[in-house]
Amino acid sequence: MTKILTSILTLAVAGAVFFVYTQPAYNSVKDLQMQITEYNAALDKARELQELKRSLLARYNTFGAEQLDRLTRMVPDHVDNVRLVLDLDSMATRYSMAVQNVVISKKAEVEKTTNVIGAIGEQKQKYDSLTLEFTTRGTYTDFAQFIRDLESSLRIVEVDHVSVTPETTAPPLDEKGKPLPQPEPVYRFDINLRTFWLK
Repeated sequence: MTKILTSILTLAVAGAVFFVYTQPAYNSVKDLQMQITEYNAALDKARELQELKRSLLARYNTFGAEQLDRLTRMVPDHVDNVRLVLDLDSMATRYSMAVQNVVISKKAEVEKTTNVIGAIGEQKQKYDSLTLEFTTRGTYTDFAQFIRDLESSLRIVEVDHVSVTPETTAPPLDEKGKPLPQPEPVYRFDINLRTFWLK
């Protein structure tokens, strides 16, 4: 009888130890092993990124200063609103036009990372953009040349919207009060464009 009670008591103590200590410790070890696996994968990814960085840096060093300057102007690594507006105004001035009523807006995008690998992995979007709205006035011919210059400039821009409104002005009159032949009509152009830069 004593042996049976001892066996039952020992079995009960073993079960209690298993449920109170062994199982939680085992689960904790499994969680730690999963974290270790995740961190090891993150370290492997970091090593790959370092190798990629080294190879890209070697390629970058093969470019000349002039080529790097052209690349920086085409897709800058920061947004310079003032420089952009001055460049647009300089282009417009060639055709007796002026950039006016400039409005700049930028959409903020926040990316969330859920795990260690995502924190150091590739981002989904490697560039950002801002929207620039402005008004200019001139003839259609001058505006078409301005757009051609904008298209062939190094800075990457995407024209989203152009609105054309005729400017209503009274025609000039001669001494007898008759209207003089008018030059090409003048229009108001409301332009909405986007420009980009690297994050």
